[in-house]
Amino acid sequence: MARGAAFLGSQVAILGGAMSWVSERNLVSAISNAGGFGVIACGAMTPALLDTEIAATKALTTKPFGVNLITMHPDLFALIEVCAKHQVTHVVLAGGLPPKGSIEAIKATGAKLIAFAPALSLAKKLIRSGVDALVIEGMEAGGHIGPVSTSVLAQEMLPEIADQIPVFVAGGIGRGEAIAGYLDQGAAGVQLGTRFVCGTESIAHPNFKKAFIRASARDAVASVQLDPRLPVIPVRALKNAGGELFTAKQREVAGHLDAGRVEMMEAQLQIEHYWAGALRRAVIDGDIEHGSVMAGQSVGMVKKEEPVADIIATLMAEAASALEARAA
Repeated sequence: MARGAAFLGSQVAILGGAMSWVSERNLVSAISNAGGFGVIACGAMTPALLDTEIAATKALTTKPFGVNLITMHPDLFALIEVCAKHQVTHVVLAGGLPPKGSIEAIKATGAKLIAFAPALSLAKKLIRSGVDALVIEGMEAGGHIGPVSTSVLAQEMLPEIADQIPVFVAGGIGRGEAIAGYLDQGAAGVQLGTRFVCGTESIAHPNFKKAFIRASARDAVASVQLDPRLPVIPVRALKNAGGELFTAKQREVAGHLDAGRVEMMEAQLQIEHYWAGALRRAVIDGDIEHGSVMAGQSVGMVKKEEPVADIIATLMAEAASALEARAA
């Protein structure tokens, strides 16, 4: 983990997963202040909004933190400029292959670039392209997910790439013993999102936090794609009426497509916009029945609301204890 911490400039190599509406100034600064590495979820923010959020986070911490940018954002290059203006030390690119010129644009700002790699072939390609570190995230994670589990990805990818650049493992990590296991396999650190949602400093609505505390792992289910013409990256969230509404929304959009009322691009955008609005309804407004309560399968290990510093201290104590037991 020393390698990961040195790369991030933090005390411990625990990245905060970038969760839209949740990973904002308060939670991000709390994670960094507690020795981890907070990451702002830019999501669909405009450059002006990101500018404000970075400045506000800097007012709450002097420790390093990163910014997560979505590769398909129409203003990606303007967002990169905002990060450069604030001398953000680490930029995380998520959501598919980085578009042409984006890797070079980020590296030119002097920032370290972390990218997501859901498969070994993509990981090797990204390393050749010049990324500085990778996150490999399994399907146990909350939000948008891939098809392969964390343990399989770690076994397949860490022996091949962990000696080349720092690799952070994510998806379904809720205890320190799991962190120790991935460090043993060659990871430089881990990324956790779900575990931090019920941090005292998190602005998530009390209803949203209560839903996490009540839930078990089997309540965090992946969404289903109804129509092959409307590719839906599966989203893992707690079962509720919102999931059923999403199924209905897909049917409605597919009907518009059949009738020629919308073009394919517009149809796919409608599907994507559904999630952004549904997540805000749950996180900010507290509508946990009709909103999207995105959560990873580690949600069963979230037992109470507690300060972020206590969450990190507990994880590190569990990891240290597991490693000591193995050494003995």
